[in-house]
Amino acid sequence: MSLKTEQNNQVLTLTLSRPEVSNAFNSELIEQLNESVLMAHNSDDLRAVVLRGEGKNFSAGADLSWMLSMKDLSTDDNVKDAKDLASLMYNVAHCRKPVIAVVQGAVMGGGVGLAACADIVIAEEKAFFALSETRLGLSPATISPFVVNAMGARQANRYMLTGERFSAAKAMALGLVHEVASQAELNSQLESIVTHLLQGGPASHRKIKKLIRDVNARPVDEELMDNLAWRIANQRVSEEGQEGLSAFLEKRSPNWRSEM
Repeated sequence: MSLKTEQNNQVLTLTLSRPEVSNAFNSELIEQLNESVLMAHNSDDLRAVVLRGEGKNFSAGADLSWMLSMKDLSTDDNVKDAKDLASLMYNVAHCRKPVIAVVQGAVMGGGVGLAACADIVIAEEKAFFALSETRLGLSPATISPFVVNAMGARQANRYMLTGERFSAAKAMALGLVHEVASQAELNSQLESIVTHLLQGGPASHRKIKKLIRDVNARPVDEELMDNLAWRIANQRVSEEGQEGLSAFLEKRSPNWRSEM
């Protein structure tokens, strides 16, 4: 198996498990990741997804041997393979559950894309990042919407064009990474974030993720504000909204709250 899965207390951990090639993507890993993310998306039992990489590196991007073999495939087969990777990125970004990426070592190409699709990224302080496709005569096409959204077009311009490496500290300054931690602190940082996430309402998480996408893509006008008013009015009277408000006023935990 190219992917290891572990479920613990409503949290699904997906570990890229091709350490011999720095967890580079091939068709098998993409398929397994896609299936697991979609399962989490549709699950009523899971509250969060964690993405990790086995060994020294998170992911070096696409497996170059796999990509070289594409020359023997038809154009249609090449397009299908590219669409599979595009679907993976889309499904991670649009997963109804919060997605946390914990990255270390090399985070390159599609590995940067996967991190950009996550809601929260924790990087080991010695991790390094690169959008190095240009040095292979390629472009980061399928990951570009998510990277540009995370870093902004101006910064994406530089790093996509130069292919240069940048540090975890720089990645945090660019907005790609949320937290930088030592190797010894990675797990405790992850536990802290998951603990905070589990205090939120499952339905509210789904609505917040959609809200951010919708607000980010639209001008702030009367139509948008009317839509947002409709959303919060409906949430206030929803089962989860009423439970959350009642729990706060009654000084108790809401019925969805869990501990790690």
